[in-house]
Amino acid sequence: MDTFITVVSMVDLVPFSGYRPSLRDGENIGSRISPPYDVIDTEYLERLRSDEHNVTHLTLNPVNGRYSGSRKTFDSWIADGSLIKDKDSFYLYKQKFTAGGRTMTRTGIVGALRTEPYENGGIIPHEETFSKVKEDRLNLLRDTETHLESIFGIFEGLSEGLNARIERTAEKLYVYEDDGKVEHSFFRISDKDVTDSISEEMKERKMLIADGHHRYETALNYSLEHPDDIKKGYVLATLVSSDDPGLVIWPTHRLLNSDCISETTAVKKIGEVLQLKETSSIDEMIGELTDWHMGLLFRSGKCYLARYNGSDDPLWSLDTYIAQELIIKGIYGYEEGEVIVSFDAEFGSVKKRMEKGKHDLAIILNTPSLKKIWDLSAIGKRMPKKTTYFYPKIWSGFVFYEMR
Repeated sequence: MDTFITVVSMVDLVPFSGYRPSLRDGENIGSRISPPYDVIDTEYLERLRSDEHNVTHLTLNPVNGRYSGSRKTFDSWIADGSLIKDKDSFYLYKQKFTAGGRTMTRTGIVGALRTEPYENGGIIPHEETFSKVKEDRLNLLRDTETHLESIFGIFEGLSEGLNARIERTAEKLYVYEDDGKVEHSFFRISDKDVTDSISEEMKERKMLIADGHHRYETALNYSLEHPDDIKKGYVLATLVSSDDPGLVIWPTHRLLNSDCISETTAVKKIGEVLQLKETSSIDEMIGELTDWHMGLLFRSGKCYLARYNGSDDPLWSLDTYIAQELIIKGIYGYEEGEVIVSFDAEFGSVKKRMEKGKHDLAIILNTPSLKKIWDLSAIGKRMPKKTTYFYPKIWSGFVFYEMR
């Protein structure tokens, strides 16, 4: 087990009485669930919403920025039996998938996590957040009084003996294989001795937010609006052990478009702040990438490797920070609105987009190190948005944490 986590606070993770789908004869759980709200494009959303009980009818159904309609829909699903309520339980969420030619499984414990300010030390963020997104999610919480989607956290892991007890007592509820060939299996853990043991061991842990910073900070703000309501002090969370064999992190590459700077000028200016090495091909650039901070692929097809040598600050060892501060902001004028930045975690997709001439520059990044992310986060360093892409995503709709 990794040993780089130093405990200074505790994680309060408890079982809860979750609402979950009650499937009718012939109904598949796939009709009820979806990826998280922020990765669903318009075409996919239309497909998901073709089922009247899909979770996106709750998570992505605002009217003038509010979600009173989502609350009515949620209540109607309870009333007509589309959702049923469990006794206090944790849940086990397994995702089986193939990455890098290997088949692996990632396992998470789903429970209700007590929110606390970051300065307490038990919950650690690693990425920046944006106010506009949090305002929308706060309105969703205010109107539904329900956590409809889970945040994703990483912790040091439970004891071997407790993991064995969890596996023995977990009751399988749902299985679904999505379009990306990821198999989602969802189990209930309701044995009180086991759930008590999970909560007790969690008190000796810390948690790094892997995905869902906006949702966590929104949940914390919501809890502060209701200081006397204990139930509203918790957020739905899925926690995965830091040594889980299925814990896969991808880099998120940056794609830039700008009418304000030519390629020739950009290369010249980048060369003034970064060490550059031109390569003869994309394959050569990728082959040497781990020895450099990033690769640069321009619309013309020219490829470069880039490295920063100018600071001892540990944050300047992070490729996403270097790219953000020196290239995206410093040269392309992000803060002045002179560049459009998009993101893509799949290099094959990035390559195709560049071959079609869709972008001026692709910044190709290395696979993030979990240890580096944790170490930087532990000393209070916040990384640029989309520094990491934890694959696969935690899907929504298997269980809901209602707080009324």
